[in-house]
Amino acid sequence: MLHHIELWVPDLDRAVKAWGWLLGEMGYQPFQEWDDGRSWAQDGVYVVVEQSPALTATSHDRCRPGLNHLAFRVPGPEQVDALVAAAPEHGWTLMFTDRHPHAGGTGHYAGYLENEDGFEVELVADRDRLSASRTA
Repeated sequence: MLHHIELWVPDLDRAVKAWGWLLGEMGYQPFQEWDDGRSWAQDGVYVVVEQSPALTATSHDRCRPGLNHLAFRVPGPEQVDALVAAAPEHGWTLMFTDRHPHAGGTGHYAGYLENEDGFEVELVADRDRLSASRTA
């Protein structure tokens, strides 16, 4: 099981605004706070944003080697839609607008968001919950 994810960010305040909102909406709770960083935890896994003094660049490029995106499971299409609708108020923009919500394929319901620092998240409607709602 995953223990934690640490993202080095160029602007802590901007990261806290974007990531704090998104993680909070998905049930993560504030976990740790220090001068250069914050974290949020859920079910024993935590996500860190840190503006480290050891940064060697001022921007993230998801197309370079390293992290491309984080994918989060959300309860269903309604929550994907709600998060996508609220995202711009919190520093996120919808990617692949011409193919949303099926940018990952016809059987894949997701929202792809990018924040001001170039980090991408994929919000995936949980298939188990989708299947259960279709058979009910």
